[in-house]
Amino acid sequence: MEAFYTLQGEGKYQGRAAYFIRLGGCDVGCVWCDVKESWDASAHPQKSIETILLQAKNEIQKQTVNSIIAVVTGGEPLMHDLTTLTAALKKEGFRTHIETSGSAPMSGDWDWVCISPKKFKAPLPENMILADELKIIVYNKSDFAWAEKYAQQTRQHCKLYLQPEWSKAGTITPLIIDYIKANPQWQLSLQVHKYLNIP
Repeated sequence: MEAFYTLQGEGKYQGRAAYFIRLGGCDVGCVWCDVKESWDASAHPQKSIETILLQAKNEIQKQTVNSIIAVVTGGEPLMHDLTTLTAALKKEGFRTHIETSGSAPMSGDWDWVCISPKKFKAPLPENMILADELKIIVYNKSDFAWAEKYAQQTRQHCKLYLQPEWSKAGTITPLIIDYIKANPQWQLSLQVHKYLNIP
């Protein structure tokens, strides 16, 4: 769908330079999704992996590639087989990160896996144990119990994040702060890129 070089706005790598590769296609259908134009894969032209890599290298100075994160996101990126794409990215020296709901079988070779479960289509249990980062979007107060359910399915080292849904951040963020103070295994994730008005 699109690709762009910016700062990672969320989670563990917030504030780090990152090259985002957004793939078209999503069968999860979150009502509050802010990139609904990504849902229909057929609305976006297919590109070869060679073209994707060339665009990435043209965007980023070659000498800095070894320090750059490539984030594959969507849509729902796991609707595609990502094995060849991640192999090509790694060959060029990128760190490979994925942001996914985890609702489809895992493919690809990843340096960092961020799973953000959605109520509309649950993550596969076998994906939960692969998560380096669990990011729960908090839309209402009942989501805290839902978050704990998925936290129990992750590995011990997995980073746990609670992130307010953007349109309700004003009312939800204070609840998240109180919850984290009572449950310090969780951390706050904010969509900093939206505050900064960057992609």
